[in-house]
Order: sequence, then structure tokens, then C-alpha cells
Amino acid sequence: MKKKSIFITATNTNVGKTYSAQKLLIKYANAGYSVGYYKPIETGVTNLPADGAQLLELASILNPSFNVTINDVVPYQFNLPAAPFVSKGSTKIDIEFIKQQRDFLFKFCDMLIIEGAGGVMVPIEKDYFMIDLIKDLNCDENILISPSKLGSINDTLLSMEALKRRNIAFKWYVNLLEDKESYEQVTLPFYKEVFKNILYINDI
Repeated sequence: MKKKSIFITATNTNVGKTYSAQKLLIKYANAGYSVGYYKPIETGVTNLPADGAQLLELASILNPSFNVTINDVVPYQFNLPAAPFVSKGSTKIDIEFIKQQRDFLFKFCDMLIIEGAGGVMVPIEKDYFMIDLIKDLNCDENILISPSKLGSINDTLLSMEALKRRNIAFKWYVNLLEDKESYEQVTLPFYKEVFKNILYINDI
């Protein structure tokens, strides 16, 4: 089976990237893939990276051959819950190392789900953003997650515009979570007018 990777990004933080990664791990495991998980950078880490530890446990259950450590899965861990550029302090984030670690994880799986940090324009270095990492990792598929809350249209359109400007192909999913009751009245009418097909990560 050809090895594949999927990058999950979002319009902002706390939108549902980890939830989406969980859904995709289960989906592809059920489809016969040996799955793996990678979150190159996680901030707001106290003892263990919460997102990374949760998804590493799931990936290891779905694929017992994914026998790696939390430091393999989340190589850059920072305490301050902020953008990586701020949280990392004087640490230099090595993009080539992130790529090498991706290649290492591929030894244990044939479908690697990669989760970004924050939204597409979150800074990693002063002049290097999450969207640049998406471009450099060159995954087989990129997924943009939007929330269902009021105000999400603006963030969604800005994120889409940024991805298109860099010629990054992506699939778009809405995560029905916040303002779920009012979503159909305040947000969905615009999406229906502009987009032919609206996908929901909840349905995967």
C-alpha cells in the first residue's frame, strides 16, 4: 500500500483539529491502513502534550506497530499556550528535522495524520508560518477545519484565500460544535450560496 499523509489545519485554535485527526485515524484504520499520528509542534504543554498523548494512544491501539514515543510524535513541546514563535523563546525550530521525523514515523505506518498548531497563519518563526510548513511537507491531502460558531465565515474565507494564494490544494470541513443550534440560521445560508458541497468532519 502506498504511503500517504494528510495535514490537518484550521481557521484558528480550538476549532477541532485533534477531534478531526481522531476521526481520520479511525476512518483509515477501518479502511485497512496502518495509521500513525504526528504533531510536529505543540504548545501549552505541562507534563505531557495533551493532544499528542491522546492521539498517540489511539494510533497505537489502531496500529500496534506504531511503536513510538511521545517525543517522536511531538518533537517540539513548549510550555506557554501561545503561537509557536512566542512559546518557543530562543529555541530554533528546524524544519528539516520536522521532515526527517515525518519520514521516521512512516517506518511504522502507511497513513500518517499530521496535525498543525493553531490556524494557517500562526507564526513558527518571524518569517515562517504554519502555512509554509504545510507547503514544505507537501502531503497527499490537506484539510481545513472551520468551526460552526458565529464569526467563522470571515476566518474561513481568509484561511481559504491564504491557502489558494500559495497554490495549496485542500478539502474543507465544518466542525459542528459551537453555536450548533444557531449555525443553520446565521452561518449556513452563506455557505450554501457560495459552496456547492459542504462537508462536516462529524460525519466521517
